[in-house]
Amino acid sequence: MPEETVIFVHGIWTNGLEMSLLRRRLTNAGFRVIQFSYRSVRSTPIENAMDLQIFVEKINSPAVHYVCHSLGGLIIRHLFNEYPEQPPGRIVTMGTPHTPSSAARQLARFSPGRLILGLSTLQGLLGNVPPWRNSHDLGVIAGRLRLGMGMLIPGIPKPNDGTVAIEETKLEGMTDHITLPVSHFGMLVSARVAGQTINFLKHGAFLR
Repeated sequence: MPEETVIFVHGIWTNGLEMSLLRRRLTNAGFRVIQFSYRSVRSTPIENAMDLQIFVEKINSPAVHYVCHSLGGLIIRHLFNEYPEQPPGRIVTMGTPHTPSSAARQLARFSPGRLILGLSTLQGLLGNVPPWRNSHDLGVIAGRLRLGMGMLIPGIPKPNDGTVAIEETKLEGMTDHITLPVSHFGMLVSARVAGQTINFLKHGAFLR
């Protein structure tokens, strides 16, 4: 029988290389791990979800899980809204602003900020993302270590991971939520985050 598959969906301003350590840890836990790369600011979240569906349809696996960082979690919400007939699997979002991002809102006030964000704000970082329909288990990991470039952006509610507030990560219909002492990008290399991700993918709950 083919291995269960984990698809990594990276966040804005990243290309997935930052997830290489997490990828190795999930591989060691018995998963087949592959990366979905997309144009985070040059395409809208819904356009990226359409490309992801084409990507998923080519996978032969008894289960397809998703591990998503930041904007990647919003791509998944569009995916499941547009294409609800998804294979069995679970989803973990890490540092995803499931409610409108205060950091994005501040950046979007100025022309350079809007250029940086590109099309990621359209039914994405600024809100209007489809609701979660509870068809699959979804676990949410939030960070509380305020560290990173987001510290330079005023108005992010505390506590936060340096970019996304903990309250912004919460989603109606989520299966489980956990807060860990990691920053927005630090969670990608954290052994503790990896362990919690593996446990959720296997059992549908985080360790307490």
